[in-house]
Amino acid sequence: MPKLNPQASRRVRATLTRDPVMARLIAAAGPFALETRQQRPPFESLTRAIAYQQLNGTAAQRILERFCALYAPTPFPQPQALLDTPESSLRGAGFSFAKIRALRDLAKKSASGIVPETPELLRLDDDAIVERLTQVRGIGRWTVEMLLMFQLGRPDVLPVDDFGVRNGFRLAYGLRHMPTPRGLLAFGERWRPWRSAAAWYLWRAVDLAREQKLPVPLKPPPRVPVQKPRAVAPVKAMKKTLRKVARLRRKLQRVTKKVAPRRARR
Repeated sequence: MPKLNPQASRRVRATLTRDPVMARLIAAAGPFALETRQQRPPFESLTRAIAYQQLNGTAAQRILERFCALYAPTPFPQPQALLDTPESSLRGAGFSFAKIRALRDLAKKSASGIVPETPELLRLDDDAIVERLTQVRGIGRWTVEMLLMFQLGRPDVLPVDDFGVRNGFRLAYGLRHMPTPRGLLAFGERWRPWRSAAAWYLWRAVDLAREQKLPVPLKPPPRVPVQKPRAVAPVKAMKKTLRKVARLRRKLQRVTKKVAPRRARR
């Protein structure tokens, strides 16, 4: 988000501090300071997002550098240029076959207008942007929510599928298990219209917990649906292993009983 003016900062604080846990978290974390990134055209932003999927930052950046070098001296290709690029060249840059299919789909949908240009994107509301951009192969809701928050500076985005946001909520509110995305979404209604700020504070809760500076959670914790760890499969596997061990032990005992009399006769 762009830097908030003092009046907007007061509104954020007034809204979020109605929640006593969030009020303590704000006191510990300090003023809201989510920094927006360089604003890029939607096609470029989503191309970069696809490149970074399931890779560390250094590897993804190298792939992007080789990709952009294919179109030098143009800083970044247009959708049609990507569509005209041979698959072998994209493979040579380091993209997997799956990512090449995603990139070509992005280019087609950008050329057809499903993925809008920046002026149209800025006029759309959050839900419309999510609906349009998630039509692209390999682009999910979380990716679009990060674009909404960090590039467009939208103030009311709550990425409930984000692990850090959910873990921050678990830590700050004293839950034993992670909240479900739907449960967190329902709870987060109280933070409207500043849910982006609430998400930022939940990310900070994880940092504060690591630094042992997170306020002690209030009791009792909120009644929010949680996802309990799935321990059923490991328990079944353990029981199956124990049964096998027991059978082998019984078999060994029977063999031992048969061998013992023979040794005695010798």
